[in-house]
Amino acid sequence: MTLDLAGYAKQHGIKYFMISYTDLFGGQRAKLVPAQAISGMQAEGAGFAGFATWLDMTPAHPDLFALPDASSVIQLPWKKDVAWVAADCMMDGKLVAQAPRNVLKALVTEATAMGKRVKTGVEAEFFLVTADGSAISDSFDTAEKPCYDQQAVMRRYDVIAEICDYMLELGWGPYQNDHEDANGQFEMNWEFDDALITADRHSFFKFMVKSVAEKHGLKATFMPKPFKGLTGNGCHCHISVWDAGGKVNVFADKTADFGLSAEGRHFLGGIMAHASALAAITNPTVNSYKRINAPRTTSGATWSPNTVTWTGNNRTHMVRVPGPGRFELRLPDGAVNPYLLQAVIIAAGLNGLKSKADPGPHYDIDMYAEGHLVKNVPRLPLNLLDALREYDADQRLKDAMGTEFSAAFLKLKHNEWNAYASHFTEWERQTTLDI
Repeated sequence: MTLDLAGYAKQHGIKYFMISYTDLFGGQRAKLVPAQAISGMQAEGAGFAGFATWLDMTPAHPDLFALPDASSVIQLPWKKDVAWVAADCMMDGKLVAQAPRNVLKALVTEATAMGKRVKTGVEAEFFLVTADGSAISDSFDTAEKPCYDQQAVMRRYDVIAEICDYMLELGWGPYQNDHEDANGQFEMNWEFDDALITADRHSFFKFMVKSVAEKHGLKATFMPKPFKGLTGNGCHCHISVWDAGGKVNVFADKTADFGLSAEGRHFLGGIMAHASALAAITNPTVNSYKRINAPRTTSGATWSPNTVTWTGNNRTHMVRVPGPGRFELRLPDGAVNPYLLQAVIIAAGLNGLKSKADPGPHYDIDMYAEGHLVKNVPRLPLNLLDALREYDADQRLKDAMGTEFSAAFLKLKHNEWNAYASHFTEWERQTTLDI
């Protein structure tokens, strides 16, 4: 039974709803709707001009309607008279196939038809920086190896604890918070769940972190590589697949290597087979490739992959299997679209299940120190253009993600690359002026 948002408003004292959708570039778009008007919006959706956001549309397109999914509604813990609700984009009475949440829901439906339920958890890293974004916000946070720094996390206690208190209030099951490997960087973890729930929470988490940081006079950034020489923002994703009832982890097999069943290996095989193309989605910006192809950082390691390899409990590879019944994809970064991240994982993994893909040999070496010894494994793309070309050449992945989505994504991202390529930089002046 669908939750009645008008009734929800009366029960919880909601004055306004934020009807929100996420565009192709991960931008969160919303309309603030008074509770008195929510019944009409729940029936017909809130109207937007699609061309005004990052969707492949023109000013001549009809109205885009964002139809709120009442099951996703969240009362803002820091502003309790407002509720956020994720929406599905419609146009002319049909789902907009290129809209990221619709892409994910279509793949969840496909997985369900196969008797599978994909569950995931994300590790969304972020920096707390000054309000103008020019520097990390804590001038005392200068340690060479700042990861898990006790003093540094406590100097930002007010921000981190407030966010964690809100997650506790929302019932997300947060279980740890820490200072990460870069100065000014943090990570907060909550319990895994079904892929769509994780995507909605990931989307809301970014909104919440930015809002709380602003409340404290700071800025939070999920930018993949905001500072030269420091570890970038990853968004590692832990993946498992369960039976249709969500009770049995079909990836788990205590008798198998790494505790990963044959189905788990096939799903992983799909991730490995599509990895170079998958990077266009998991690492979607020009800046993303400053993280996965970065030189050694001041802390001693980038903690990001640059080759398509997998391993056991070893953080120097693209995929690690830290324990039975799940694996961790370490490729995604902070710029990843929360819905497209889950969608592309399911798309690649289901292809792997269908084809019974073999993930290939695992490697137990330190890839940062001994990676040169591994021959004949693909390197990840060196830049966004290479990633887009890999994605465009991967017909199976494009089809799985949807032809309309893939065409729109490639078009807009190529435009972004062309804008970057035509931008004149100070580096060019410094290296070329005297030639």
